Amino acid sequence: MRTLRALWGATHPGPALVVTILSLALGLAAGLEPWRVATLVAAVFCGQLSVGLSNDAIDLYRDGLVGRSDKPLVRGDIRRRTAWIVAVVALVLALALSAVLGGWMLLAHTIALASAWAYNAGLKATPLSIAPFLVSFGIFPSLATLSAPAPLIAAPWATLAGAALGAAVHLTNVLPDLDDDRRTGVRGLPHRMGAPASVVVAVLGIAAAAVAVLIGGGGGLLAWCFFAVVVALAAAVLVRMRLRGPDRTGFRLVMAAALVLAAQLVATSAGLTA
Repeated sequence: MRTLRALWGATHPGPALVVTILSLALGLAAGLEPWRVATLVAAVFCGQLSVGLSNDAIDLYRDGLVGRSDKPLVRGDIRRRTAWIVAVVALVLALALSAVLGGWMLLAHTIALASAWAYNAGLKATPLSIAPFLVSFGIFPSLATLSAPAPLIAAPWATLAGAALGAAVHLTNVLPDLDDDRRTGVRGLPHRMGAPASVVVAVLGIAAAAVAVLIGGGGGLLAWCFFAVVVALAAAVLVRMRLRGPDRTGFRLVMAAALVLAAQLVATSAGLTA
């Protein structure tokens, strides 16, 4: 049980669960049959496990150097080899489940996961660190629409909303670690922009996603209510940064905004395809 708890802790469980819930909401919004929704959710969940575990396995030396005792691998609760084995198994399962939903879904999920793994493997330390988030989150709505019996790419507004949220996720997630990252040679886009500029761009990303979903998903009173909640969350990111400086709360607010937008798609029965 200790090993299982440590493995779960190394998967970045919070983001993994949020992204998995997003896949459930998108599957429902796409009108998929129950078995297709379940398979989509399982595929995304396994994919997120592989991304989180590979991240901690690759970053073990850097995390140890800056004393990240919150990391199970740094504490020695699990071996790096174990994390790698589980990450690869989870990746294989994610692709196998995607294949059940069709070749186009498999291709899209492969690209999204390859992009995420590329970030872990080194893109995070370059000015292109935001690119994997734009790609993977931009593709994400299409994972649902490509899982349908008649697969289609998600509508442009859905792709834009996903990419904009991806940018916001990246720019807020790394802010608390800027100093530690610099010590270990990681200088991605947020490190070069600085915390204040990164927060502003992240808030603009949330706003762009909210506008895209509002316009593309159809208006109405309910849609405007959801829009107001997302705008409030965006404002909270700015206020939190000003009052407390960069911390994990900004990232959590961005993930909350993503969940609200996904709930809007389900509640307003907005179609994801053009």
